[in-house]
Parts: sequence; C-alpha cells; structure tokens
Amino acid sequence: MAQRDFYLAAYDVTHPRRLAAALALVRGYTTGGQKSVHEVFLNRAERSELLHSMALLLDEDSDRFFLLRLDPRARTYALGLAAQPKDPDYFYVG
Repeated sequence: MAQRDFYLAAYDVTHPRRLAAALALVRGYTTGGQKSVHEVFLNRAERSELLHSMALLLDEDSDRFFLLRLDPRARTYALGLAAQPKDPDYFYVG
C-alpha cells in the first residue's frame, strides 16, 4: 500500500448545492474533523484525485479549497473528547 500523508482539508463554498457536493467529496476521504475542516490521510494518487475533483466542482471566483499537509514529526494534540487521528488499513470511497 502506498504511503499516506496526513492533511487538513478546508473549504469555503458560497452556493448550497456546491457546498453539499464539496462536503460529500471530502467525506469520502475523511477520518475526522468538524464542519468544513476535515482530517484526511492521502497517498499521491488520492491527493491528485481529490484536488482534480474539487477543481471541477468549485467556482474559482467565489469558492476556496485548502489542503495542508501536516508535518509527520509534529505531535498531535486532541482536546476534550477528540480522538487521535489514525490512518485506517483501508478506505471505502463511494
């Protein structure tokens, strides 16, 4: 299996229909998060697919998408009832 990197995916989408579609797209890769910021583990192919699909979905004049790769050496802090992010053995995207 290809190495996955840990990312934060965030979006700001102005139209309700595109917002719902962006949420559905990102949730296919999500391991955690809330509202419009999600924790995702992606390999190179998945990253490319997500960026391409999001580019087709969003209006570049009014919508924004941000994908931030997190440093794997950094310590993760979870507050409250939050769980530490984990890269599962498999993802079902569908």
